[in-house]
Amino acid sequence: MTNTAQSLDLDAVGAYLSEHLPGFKGPLSCKKFEGGQSNPTFLLMTPETNYVLRRKPPGTLLKSAHAVDREFRVQKALADTDVPVARMHLLCEDDSVIGSMFYIMEHVDGRNFNDPTMPDLTRDDRAAVIDDMNRVLAALHSVDIDAVGLSDYGPPGNYFERQVARWSKQYRASETQEIPAMNALMDALVEKMPPDDGQRTLVHGDYRIDNMIFEADGTRCLAVLDWELSTIGHPFADLASVIMQWQMPSGREGRGLAGVDRSELGLPSDEEFIARYCERRGMPGIDGFGFYLSFCFFRMAAIIQGVLKRALDGNASNPERAMKVGQYVPVFADHGLKALKGL
Repeated sequence: MTNTAQSLDLDAVGAYLSEHLPGFKGPLSCKKFEGGQSNPTFLLMTPETNYVLRRKPPGTLLKSAHAVDREFRVQKALADTDVPVARMHLLCEDDSVIGSMFYIMEHVDGRNFNDPTMPDLTRDDRAAVIDDMNRVLAALHSVDIDAVGLSDYGPPGNYFERQVARWSKQYRASETQEIPAMNALMDALVEKMPPDDGQRTLVHGDYRIDNMIFEADGTRCLAVLDWELSTIGHPFADLASVIMQWQMPSGREGRGLAGVDRSELGLPSDEEFIARYCERRGMPGIDGFGFYLSFCFFRMAAIIQGVLKRALDGNASNPERAMKVGQYVPVFADHGLKALKGL
C-alpha cells in the first residue's frame, strides 16, 4: 500500500505495534481525522482498544517543521503535571515502517469544540469550559521545566526575536506570491520588539479551544492536543493566541467570536480572560499586549502560508481545506498590523 498524507499502510503499522506495543491485539482498522493539517492524524481501532497515530507527512518538508518527536517528548513529560495530556505509548523514528516518523498515543474519549460559541451548550457550561481553558493555560505556564526534564526544550534568549526570525524564514521558504501587508508586518515586528523581560516557560504555540478535548458530558479539559509548535518561550504568546483566535469571524470556518454578544452567551471579554489568567499566575496585568497579539497574527499567517504551499505541492493533509485557509494569509497580516497600531 502506498503511504500518503491521506492513507496509512495498516499491515505495516499492525506488524510494528504487535512487536513494540505491549497489549496490542489486532485486527486493525483506521480513520483519518479531518484536523491535523500539519501532521496527518489517524484513529486506530481494534476490538479492544482505540489508539491515535500522528505522523510526519510524506514528501519534502521545511527544515524543523512537523516535529512529531518533540510532540511526543513534551506530552510524555507533562504526564504527571496539572496540564492534561493524552498518554504517550511509543515513538517510531524508523522512516522505513510507513515512510515517515510517527507516534502512538491514547485515544481520549471526549468532545471537541470547533466553534468557540459552543451553540449546543448552556450559558453556564460555556462559561465553565472557557474558564477551564484559562485554568489549563495558567497551569501550563506554571510547569517547572527543570523538574519535568524540559529545560533544554528551547534555546535561551529573546523568544519573540527568535520566533519572528524563524517564521519570517519559514514564510519566505513557502511564499507563493508577494503580500505587501506581510512584508510590512515582518518589518514592524522587528522595529517594535520589546526587551526580554526574563519570563521563560513552556509554551504550546497553538493554544486554542479546537486543540483541546473536554469531558463528553462535562466542562473539564481532558487533554491538550497538537504540540508541534511547543517550545520554551514567552507565556504571553499563548495567551495572545487565544485572543487572536477570538478576533476571527464566528462559525466553524473562522472559529472566532467577532461580532458575537459574548455576555449573552456567557463568554468572557478579552479583558476578562486576560485578567483571570493574570490572577491565576499572580500577575498585576500586561503592558503592550498589542505586540503579542500582532506576533500571533504574523505567526499564523506564516503557518497557513506553509499549508497553502504544501497543498500546491501535493503534500497537504486536507488539500481542499488547505487551499481555502491559504487565502487568509493577507487577512491575518492586516490584523497583525492593526494590533500593532494600538501600542
